[in-house]
Amino acid sequence: MTMTGSVTNATGMRPRRKRIEPLKAIRAIRALIADKEDTGQVFKIIDALSGGSDERMFNRFMASEMGRRIVLEKRDLISLLNDRERLSKLPEGTLGRTYYEFMAEENLSADGLVAASEEAPRYYRDMPADARLFRDRLRDAHDLWHVTSGYGRDGLGELCLLAFTYAQMRNRGVGFIVLVGARVTSKKVPGLGIWKAVREGYRHGKAASWLPMADWEALLDRPLEEVRRELGIQPPAIYRHIEPVTTARERDLGLTTRQAA
Repeated sequence: MTMTGSVTNATGMRPRRKRIEPLKAIRAIRALIADKEDTGQVFKIIDALSGGSDERMFNRFMASEMGRRIVLEKRDLISLLNDRERLSKLPEGTLGRTYYEFMAEENLSADGLVAASEEAPRYYRDMPADARLFRDRLRDAHDLWHVTSGYGRDGLGELCLLAFTYAQMRNRGVGFIVLVGARVTSKKVPGLGIWKAVREGYRHGKAASWLPMADWEALLDRPLEEVRRELGIQPPAIYRHIEPVTTARERDLGLTTRQAA
C-alpha cells in the first residue's frame, strides 16, 4: 500500500466542521482577561470560533508528503520534547538545546499545555486518531514556535506569537484573541507601539513556511539560526525593541506578564 493510498482510503479521519459560538467565546475572553493564567480559556475561545479552520488545516497537512509520513509513523512529539537529558546534551545553539534552556529558564515542561487542552469540549477529545495526532502535535509544538519565532513568554511576546499563529492557521478564535488582547494591552500600556509589534508578528507568520508541517524531530539537532533560515522566520525587531519597556510597565502596574503554557 502506498503512503498516499493508505491515507486517502481511510475513513473518519477528518475533524468535523463546527458551528461558530460567539457567546461562548465572549464568556471565555472575559474570563481570560480577568485571569491571564487561565490558559484553558484560550482553548475554549479557539473551540468556539474555529469553524472549518481545523478541517482546512488537516486537509492541507494530509495533502503533503511530510504530513502523511508524520501520521503513518504515529509520531509522538511530546515524548521527544520530554527527554530533557537528550536535549541538554545537544550542542549549544541547536534548536533542541535552546528549547531545553528556554523551558528550564521558564520552569516549564512539555506537558504544560496538555492539562489545559483537556478542558476543551468533547468534540476535541473524541476526534478520530489521525486528526487528534495532528491537533496534539500543534499544541505540543507551541514552545518550539516560541523559540524559533523569537517571541518570549511575556505578555507582548505571547500576543505577537498569537498574531504569527493566526497568519499561519487562519483560525478565527486565535484572531479574536489577538484583536482583543492588543486592544486591552495598548490601553494599559499606551504609546509603546503594541499594534506595530502585533502586525509584525502577523507579517512574519505569513512570510514563514507552514510550521504545522515542520519536521521538528529532524530540526531539533540543527543550529537554530539555520532552522530559522530554512523556515523563513525573520527576527522580531519591533518586539525586541519595545519588550523591555512593556514588561517593566506591566510590572509597575501589577499586571501578570507570564502566561501559563
